[in-house]
Amino acid sequence: MEKINYSENDIQVLEGLEAVRKRPGMYIGSTSVKGLHHLVWEIVDNAIDEALAGYATKITVNLLENDVVEVIDDGRGMPTGIHEKTGISTVETIFTVLHAGGKFGGGAYKVSGGLHGVGASVVNALSQWLEVYVYNNGNEYYTRFENGGGVVKPLSIINKVDKNIRGSKVVFKADPLIFTETTSYDHNTLVERFKQTAFLNKGIIFIFNDYRINKFHNFHYEGGIKEFVLDLNKNKNKLHSEVIYTESYDEETGISVEVAMQYNDSYSSQIYSFCNNILTTDGGTHEEGFRLASTRVINKYAKDNKYLKDNDETLSQDDIKEGLCAIISIKHPNPQYEGQTKGKLGNSEVRKVVSDILGEGLLRFLMENPNEARDIIEKTIQASKARIAAKKARELTRRKNALEIGSLPGKLVDCSSKDASISEIYLVEGDSAGGSAKSGRDPKFQAILPLRGKIINVEKARLHKILDNNEIRTMITAFGCGIGQDIDISKLRYHKIVIMTDADVDGSHICTLILTFLYRYLKPVIEGGYVYIALPPLYKVSKGNQIRYAYKEEEMVKIKAELGDKLSIQRYKGLGEMDAIQLWETTLDPQNRTLKKVTIEDAIEADLVFSMLMGDEVEPRRNFIVENANFVKNLDI
Repeated sequence: MEKINYSENDIQVLEGLEAVRKRPGMYIGSTSVKGLHHLVWEIVDNAIDEALAGYATKITVNLLENDVVEVIDDGRGMPTGIHEKTGISTVETIFTVLHAGGKFGGGAYKVSGGLHGVGASVVNALSQWLEVYVYNNGNEYYTRFENGGGVVKPLSIINKVDKNIRGSKVVFKADPLIFTETTSYDHNTLVERFKQTAFLNKGIIFIFNDYRINKFHNFHYEGGIKEFVLDLNKNKNKLHSEVIYTESYDEETGISVEVAMQYNDSYSSQIYSFCNNILTTDGGTHEEGFRLASTRVINKYAKDNKYLKDNDETLSQDDIKEGLCAIISIKHPNPQYEGQTKGKLGNSEVRKVVSDILGEGLLRFLMENPNEARDIIEKTIQASKARIAAKKARELTRRKNALEIGSLPGKLVDCSSKDASISEIYLVEGDSAGGSAKSGRDPKFQAILPLRGKIINVEKARLHKILDNNEIRTMITAFGCGIGQDIDISKLRYHKIVIMTDADVDGSHICTLILTFLYRYLKPVIEGGYVYIALPPLYKVSKGNQIRYAYKEEEMVKIKAELGDKLSIQRYKGLGEMDAIQLWETTLDPQNRTLKKVTIEDAIEADLVFSMLMGDEVEPRRNFIVENANFVKNLDI
């Protein structure tokens, strides 16, 4: 790889740093816990840029006491000379001037995953304090900023070091005046991000040390995204042991492409795309190129080898992606994104580049591995037959127009409101609890849908079988927005879908089955923030005229301490034991109830958990339960 000089001239200044502290959401999305973690991503992205340019091999992130973050790379070290346009050191320019970075002129970095140069200065602006150490030319340079980016220690040489020591270290503390919700980082969120980044950059050593809890991780994957696919598929039965992998660089466009894919025997797909290490949640032209190539090549191979006859229906993109786990990773010198969230890649030239590179690599694999090719083709043909059957079954679930009340399921006790924004539907376990809920609800805006027994595990069935399940069809019809590719979120009849099950093992299982169905077939409903889990009380405690409810074992201990002896305690084994008034007071009344909102912070991690919890492999599920279960001692009541 050609080594490019990195000097003060590579840092271009577009404009000054303005109003970051006043409107932080414009730069990091929010000042919630998600925005807090964005500070780490921005500094780490700068270190990754050095690695992508071929200069850094190891990135270390240390999370110290009091949530101080330390990011170290062994790259070239930031330029330390005086910048001609700002008249101050280039390091200070990078951290105090918005849009100052080596990513604009195309000299220092050919590809970059950060926020186009705003990252370092924004992190500084939103930090209580920030320090930078630079190692190059046999010197250790140091500068410090405080109170939102003000320089309190201009860049200066503080030590002499070995000339072979090079790199940068950034240390910062998020400002609690900005991040009022929390300044504490989530260990698992950081681990998953760093692990994912290591997968996407094969060969780079990624170290994460969380000294707050003394947990230490070392991520290093020479196989890159091939190992990523194997990790995603670890709880699945794989159709072929070898990961299909292809990579190439297109000289004309400067785009490099990596694709890894492997089939399993499940009925869902896991296809994730990245551009310059950033997850493109809404896909884009690289995913379009992937779909075009895989559909074209697999159909051609199936017909050429007589798996498909001349009059057989062509395999669709849905058929080909069933059971497919794939990672598409491109590096682009000038990515363009679409949509408000910038989650969709829009560069039109990417489509053909990815299609050509994958097409060649996939065809070569099929030709060289006829046995594995046969298993893949047979899988897609079975998916095609199931798709045709599902198309017929799906008609049963489609809601007629809103004026035809008969189209709603008979078990649904609907609310009188037609305003979806205030309407709620409770998915209730069992008819007895459904009866109490029906009597205890507010009929103006609360609908009740009793579910009988456990719904089908959608992780282990194709769509036409899923749609044969009466409880599934009832939910789909009640929601009114369709499922899968037919979903239209604007037609959702309730903006609160509340899962209300017993606080026992069976109730938890039913809740998980419903969540799995919603995640696989109505994911936009979860992403839109419309799904909740009701938390009914475990105990009713009475003493004289006083009535208290305990929702957790810890609350029960506290109530006993407050009320003393001679208590009347009722342990609710199920929702059916509550009368209508009790159910309203504890679980239905918006003024008193506790609802847990279901969110998807990390789609990849969610996919893994659902596959592991609801899939065929027993051992990973057992290990997960042992690691995550909370064991509570019996209370002396």
